[in-house]
Amino acid sequence: MSQLMQQIIARAQQNKQRIVLPESLEERTLTAADMSLRDGLAEIILIGNPDEIFALGEKLGLKNLDKAIIIDPATSDKTEEYAQLLFQLRQKKGMTIEKARELVLDPLYFGCLIIKSGDADGQISGALSTTGDTLRPALQIIKCSPGITCVSGAMLMITDKPEYGENGVLVIGDVAVTPVPDANQLAQIAVCTAQTAKSVAGFADPRVAMLSFSTKGSAKHEVVDKVIEATRIAHEMEPELKLDGELQADAALVASVGEKKCPGSPIAGHANVLIAPSLEVGNIGYKLVQRLAGADAIGPILQGIARPVNDLSRGCSVDDIYKMVAITACQAMDAK
Repeated sequence: MSQLMQQIIARAQQNKQRIVLPESLEERTLTAADMSLRDGLAEIILIGNPDEIFALGEKLGLKNLDKAIIIDPATSDKTEEYAQLLFQLRQKKGMTIEKARELVLDPLYFGCLIIKSGDADGQISGALSTTGDTLRPALQIIKCSPGITCVSGAMLMITDKPEYGENGVLVIGDVAVTPVPDANQLAQIAVCTAQTAKSVAGFADPRVAMLSFSTKGSAKHEVVDKVIEATRIAHEMEPELKLDGELQADAALVASVGEKKCPGSPIAGHANVLIAPSLEVGNIGYKLVQRLAGADAIGPILQGIARPVNDLSRGCSVDDIYKMVAITACQAMDAK
């Protein structure tokens, strides 16, 4: 396990957050919950029938599930209260109380309602559910952070090149959610990814490069103009954030190139947070680095939601889920 991941786990253990795992009858999820409870990673809230959960736990040889909080929407004394809350939140969108009472029985909705009520700090799903099913209740109930209108995904990239980023660690966004962000959305992605760099990667000093195929006017194109405008908006959103663009990737990462192409820039050659101009660039870029350079990729980490809700790959491992519990806990500390 990387040093960074060990640090993330240690931070989670030092300040336990309440993390909901709604897919409690999924074997990898329940095993990761047991590991998290064993290691004191978080207070784990499982959604489902206790008898079924304990029966599966016994079958899997799990020993720590008695430390979990288990809530069954079918019998909980909070279910009607949460149904009323969902109705209030969504009635202007056509929600009826009957529909709310139906949806509240869905563990993904129930978990988000626990968070909205202040009784939990974050949620992780996706081992069974699609990204859409994970995000829908989060956006309907928890909603986006103040000033943010789009959700994005960041990837932690751990390389063996200490001269790049933060001792070889970089945070890249967006790699997962918004295909073609406009300038305003791209600025939001930059601000959110810098926050993820602080809360999860532990960067004390995020230095954000807005990437392009142009450096400071070396090329002219409407997609370059978008990055320039996004840089301006991001500065308005977070005046204290260290951010510059538009920068080519080598100008952002390599000190000698940054000095030559963009002399005087506080970011060029020293960036530890990279913002791709589109999802295809971010997704292709991180996968190339992962495969060709052997970098360790952790994520994607969803960002922009008022309280952390993270999405797993349906092909995820127990270890992936365990790590995401720690990551979600670190996000939750800064979201309060």
